Amino acid sequence: MAIENILMPQLGESVTEGTIEKWLVKPGDTVNKYDSLAEVNTDKVTAEVPSSFTGVIKELIAQEGETLAVGALVCTIEVEGGGTAEAAVEAVPAKEEPANEMPAVGSQKTASSLNREKGAAAGRYSPAVLRLSQDNGIDLALVEGSGKEGRITRKDLLAIIESGDIPSAPTTSPAPSVPVAEASAPTPVTQAAPAPKAAEPVDVPVAAGDIEIPVTGVRRAIASNMLRSKHEAPHAWMMIEVDVTNLVQYRDSLKNDFKKKEGFNLTYFAFFVKAVSQALKEFPMMNSMWAGDKIIQKKDINISIAVATEDSLYVPVINNADEKTIKGIGRDIQELAGKVRSGKLKSSEMRGGTFTVNNTGSFGSVQSMGIINHPQAAILQIESIVKRPVVMGNGMIGVRDMVNLCLSLDHRVLDGLVCGQFLARVKAILENVSAENTSIY
Repeated sequence: MAIENILMPQLGESVTEGTIEKWLVKPGDTVNKYDSLAEVNTDKVTAEVPSSFTGVIKELIAQEGETLAVGALVCTIEVEGGGTAEAAVEAVPAKEEPANEMPAVGSQKTASSLNREKGAAAGRYSPAVLRLSQDNGIDLALVEGSGKEGRITRKDLLAIIESGDIPSAPTTSPAPSVPVAEASAPTPVTQAAPAPKAAEPVDVPVAAGDIEIPVTGVRRAIASNMLRSKHEAPHAWMMIEVDVTNLVQYRDSLKNDFKKKEGFNLTYFAFFVKAVSQALKEFPMMNSMWAGDKIIQKKDINISIAVATEDSLYVPVINNADEKTIKGIGRDIQELAGKVRSGKLKSSEMRGGTFTVNNTGSFGSVQSMGIINHPQAAILQIESIVKRPVVMGNGMIGVRDMVNLCLSLDHRVLDGLVCGQFLARVKAILENVSAENTSIY
């Protein structure tokens, strides 16, 4: 028999870590290859970790609620064939071992510090634990972990932060614990771009009848991703009014026959996504991303669409939207939204987005400022179509179907000129929709 490792998979583009929300197996369970082992939350998707082997679950390394970096060990499986179990266990990366030999605080180890080091599983702190400890000045050597073998989890640190009782090392200590943990971590977070500082705990008075709602892993991940976008990208904002009277009339004339023939609704949103994808092809700079020392202009036009559930927001992707018809885009919108709301969306369907279009009009909104979907350079909000009195070209006043298009842009990548030209082109396409100019097939 041999022991094989199951690692935290890459569950989305730019995803660096995931939180074990729920284990679906326990030690001793027999699993087949591709069976689901655990539910994992990231800032982009909730997914399941599949087994890469057929065998028996040996040990669950990660705890529920623990956040691990991509590639980190989550569990082990005993499979037939190969070397001995002992040899397989020894194959765990050795770079975690030196932490056992280094003092956590000061030059001498006390009995309690030795116990803590042993209980912390040789100082194998996840990137999320390291980041929280650094941002909040927590000495990890003074924290009792609740995870397996005393490992410190993200939940442990969040509880400490909320309590306000932050354990810190004495000022005379020559060797604080955080550098030791950093030395043993596979990817030192100190070498990456500084993360946004964690929000300080807020003492909110709770009165009788108030409801305390725990923050879920998905909600916390969304908050982290939004904070990162606002922290890193200098947001600017533009809005344009569009007269979509002809589009409304054209769509309304087709919707009943279309539904009977195709089996799904012909929505306004499909027309908007098609217009945006066409304009992106003409203004490719809008389809770009900031990469530190360079700007990456993406070849493919993959439109991320925002889909909300009761407590979460997901951004599935319509790939190569510029090559699809309005009907094809409409079908993709319906299928992706259905998968989000039924919990069947795959992580692969969240990857590769280059520009986001958000249908805020479905909530009745008429003006909003979206937060850019990192690492993209812009997000376009499609607001409600409303009837308004408009001064026509002949000086007469008429009632028209009007919509606001609100663009948030990353000013490192985009300037007002190209964004204004892009919005003007989207406006022109939408205002010229008609039976003569526009085919839905």
